[in-house]
Amino acid sequence: MSARGIAAGLIASLMCCFAAPASAQDSEKAFFAGKTVRIVVGSGSGGGYDVYARLIAPYLGKVLDASVIVENQPGAGGLISLNRLYVSPADGLTMSFANGTSAAFAQITEQEGARFDLAKFDYLATVGAPPGLWLTGYDSPIREVKDVLATKKKWQWGASGPADGLGNGAAFACEALKLDCQIVPGYQGSNQAALAVTRGEMDFVYIPESSANNFVKAKQNHALATMSRKKSRWFLDRPTIHEAVALDADQQWLFDFLSGVEDLGRLMILPPGTPKARLAYLQAAVKQTLANPELIAEGERTERIIEYLDPEHSHDNALAVVSKVTPEQRKRVQQIVSRNK
Repeated sequence: MSARGIAAGLIASLMCCFAAPASAQDSEKAFFAGKTVRIVVGSGSGGGYDVYARLIAPYLGKVLDASVIVENQPGAGGLISLNRLYVSPADGLTMSFANGTSAAFAQITEQEGARFDLAKFDYLATVGAPPGLWLTGYDSPIREVKDVLATKKKWQWGASGPADGLGNGAAFACEALKLDCQIVPGYQGSNQAALAVTRGEMDFVYIPESSANNFVKAKQNHALATMSRKKSRWFLDRPTIHEAVALDADQQWLFDFLSGVEDLGRLMILPPGTPKARLAYLQAAVKQTLANPELIAEGERTERIIEYLDPEHSHDNALAVVSKVTPEQRKRVQQIVSRNK
């Protein structure tokens, strides 16, 4: 073959290599154009996850040139929707906006009805992972965590139901700080539990930061500490639990595990086995969507904060709490959460 022929062949080969990714992206773009994409939410309409999903849906629809709708599948604390997603066709047309924290606790505690492996879903992003706040009554004489440790009594924490977020946070705090606690379920969500603390029926409640912000601004509750290493954006004047009290290695592990589960936060996930090119296309589309200044501003106005975390780190967070714990650590977490039943 002549030198000219060899050169032409090399150029053609290089052009092919560079053209392939663009061709694959064009193919995925054409696949979604005009189709209907479902965002499944494992709770009823009007709840926090439903509101977030409906906020994001039209912006994602514009990026995909598709009709993006929100479908509510309430039941079993979101487990029903996750079970369905786990066995759904991996075609990219069905995704979930899921409570990763409750899903992780359900899996690690082997909750009846959890028939999925959080580590095996395909990940699009984490939309935000708000830390929890430890609240007491606005007029309570307890103003700091050290006041709790110095007072010997049985502390009552308000919760919603078995193994809910309010109770799980309380259970970890009581275990780590060796407090004498009673976790009292039966309150209809964080609003009622926080109000019970205001009225003096309960001593404490463990609440996500956005709700905590509303209660504290209304002078209904007082924040003792943010229950992670990272300060809450709305409580920069309040200590983290690691700042509020000297913690030994075991106590640090307990609080770090709790915050690690909460780092899963608001997950956008797909069924396992999504074709690689389609997964990459959707991951890029979600990243573009969540970086949209108009979406971020709209979320800020309603305190629906958009904080993007890439799919790789989102998946790593899941692996850390459901796959990389030792059998002994898993058993201990199960024992702690059982206090909330």
